[in-house]
Amino acid sequence: MRFTDKVILVVGGNSGIGLASAQAFAAEGGIVHLTGRDQATIDSAVASIAGATGYRADVADLASLDPMIAAIKARHGRLDILFANAGVGGFAPVREITPQDWDAVHAVNLRGCIFTIQKALPLMSAGGSIVVTGSIGGHAFVPGNTTYAAAKGGLAAALKVIAGELVREGIRVNLVSPGPIETPLLYRNPGLTGDAVDRLREQMIDAIPMRRMGRPEEVARAVLFFASDDASFITAANLFVDGGTLELG
Repeated sequence: MRFTDKVILVVGGNSGIGLASAQAFAAEGGIVHLTGRDQATIDSAVASIAGATGYRADVADLASLDPMIAAIKARHGRLDILFANAGVGGFAPVREITPQDWDAVHAVNLRGCIFTIQKALPLMSAGGSIVVTGSIGGHAFVPGNTTYAAAKGGLAAALKVIAGELVREGIRVNLVSPGPIETPLLYRNPGLTGDAVDRLREQMIDAIPMRRMGRPEEVARAVLFFASDDASFITAANLFVDGGTLELG
């Protein structure tokens, strides 16, 4: 098994891609710690993963991450793998974007991710791996996606710099950028009604060359690849898990 006795933190691990990844890490011997904002889904996630530990934390509130980092340090003294997966959606045409909506998305998808990495780094050393969830939305035209695209595009640019800063320390940094995936995040888009989300989903399927949405476990396989020694000579990479949408759509 690729992750036997590895200490792993999945930020945003209580549902969707994060949960699928946390379960897969544990199935391969990993010691899983996960976070979320909703206690009920955290409890459900922990119950589904043998030996997992859950924490209620919100990357938009950076201080909420400190007890988790302290607990991992006290218990293990190290962190081998960080999967920074916390994310929120948000659609609005450029004429309707508000500063409040902009700040809410960027507080999680960009600022929150970068400072999660910063807080985890003191526990990481040579051989460590950081994997971050990006999005094809940061690289393609999607109407109404200005705020989200700016955050995810900025994240991709920042991670290339971070990867360069950490490469001589032996810590790898890679990005997994999903396309449309069947996760709860799809239905948590401020500014979109349920009917609007259903229409958006059908539009996305029409735009995917494989003509279907992706599944969380398909993205999780890419995450585990980057996190494992199978990717020991890969850093600063961005893997698109999108059914061919970006290159063939």
